[in-house]
Amino acid sequence: MKKLILLFLSAYMVSVASAQNSDSAMIRKIYSEILVNGKAYTWLRGLSVDIGGRLSGSQEAEKAVQYAERCMKQAGADSVWLQETWVPHWVRGMKESGKIIDAKKNAQDVPVTALGGSVATPEQGITAPVVEVHDFDELKRMGREKIEGKIVFYNHPFDETMINTFEAYGEAAEYRWSGPSEAAKYGAIATICRSMTNATDDFPHTGAMGYADSLPKLPCAAISTNGADLLSRVLRSNPSTQFFLKLNCEKLDSVLSHNVIGEIRGTEHPEEIILIGGHLDSWETGKGAHDDGAGVVQAMEILRVFKALGIRPKRTIRAVAFMNEENGLKGGKKYAEVAALNKEKHIVAIESDAGGSTPYGFGLDMKADKKAKIKSWAPLFLPYLIWNYDEEHGGSDIGPLKRSQETPLIGLVVDSQRYFDYHHAASDTFDKVNKRELNLGAAAMASMAYLLSMYGL
Repeated sequence: MKKLILLFLSAYMVSVASAQNSDSAMIRKIYSEILVNGKAYTWLRGLSVDIGGRLSGSQEAEKAVQYAERCMKQAGADSVWLQETWVPHWVRGMKESGKIIDAKKNAQDVPVTALGGSVATPEQGITAPVVEVHDFDELKRMGREKIEGKIVFYNHPFDETMINTFEAYGEAAEYRWSGPSEAAKYGAIATICRSMTNATDDFPHTGAMGYADSLPKLPCAAISTNGADLLSRVLRSNPSTQFFLKLNCEKLDSVLSHNVIGEIRGTEHPEEIILIGGHLDSWETGKGAHDDGAGVVQAMEILRVFKALGIRPKRTIRAVAFMNEENGLKGGKKYAEVAALNKEKHIVAIESDAGGSTPYGFGLDMKADKKAKIKSWAPLFLPYLIWNYDEEHGGSDIGPLKRSQETPLIGLVVDSQRYFDYHHAASDTFDKVNKRELNLGAAAMASMAYLLSMYGL
């Protein structure tokens, strides 16, 4: 009996070692193929240069849908289709204007941009005293007496002590999202907020905001960090400083758009779906290269590399280019709704929405036993400098799948130090994305998709 047990254990260890060697060899092939022959960078050029900014409801967004459909077919997907989803249609209109007006009525232009979803100012703009606050507690202490009839300036910088810049963004972004309605409680007539970025420059960073239905809707804009620093200095020397703000934005009727979906059917368990995605829409102030053209083309590259290497996944690999992450999440919600209606089984969903910079890990938003299984593959990724599995965020577009089906989520973790230099700004352009870093991210996700397709979760 003892000999039989030893023989069994020996055979098992040989089998495990053989599988690990085979997996290691395949991951090496995936990395080599993508680094040498990858198409993601070429596809990103077409998306961010030839089409450009792709705000939901725009002609550019529709062009992006058609482009992604063509690219997925070029990648060799077994099937490609469009999934209808209605999306909001907000337009920025003519270029915004912001001016600091000192006590002598001298006006100095500063870069501003309307926040996504903002209402317009009156046609002639708004000129009013401006009051600086650093947080909501300070706003509350000032109260209606000091706020009513004024423009509130939220000057809340990123916390530079936070190493992960996404944490700094999450802490500061509440002033962009909730700032207008909080100021409306005290009678403010408009708000401007410091841009959500570590960078000190003249690019205002837009982004979504939300109104409380029970409060007046105030025009709201972001001001560049240089502009914010200048305004703060002027206010310190002259608290009676005024600000001129003119926004020309408008909310139109919702528009029919699409998620773009391509898949490679699994050979043994086709009903088990591994989703890989990014969002196709972007703010139109820039070109949407890092956010999130990078994630879309990485997902399409995974389809291409499976076909190029002749990998026949046991489980279905599905790439999704989601529409409307930036100002509504309608694409992610529609996808989850249809998946539930069709009783589809998603064993895991992976998203890349942190830019195309160097990858170094995976965020794991799932139960402990599933985390343990993925972490058991960590040695296979170490040669490629993928080491971090401690973060838990998956992605906004795939979040509705977890809420509706408890789908485990994985988010590609990348170097975040430069991401918010470009996030939601005119500086988010194709030249800011490094080809090799973009390909490394695609290879990391493709390797994870391969292991998941072989062994499930």
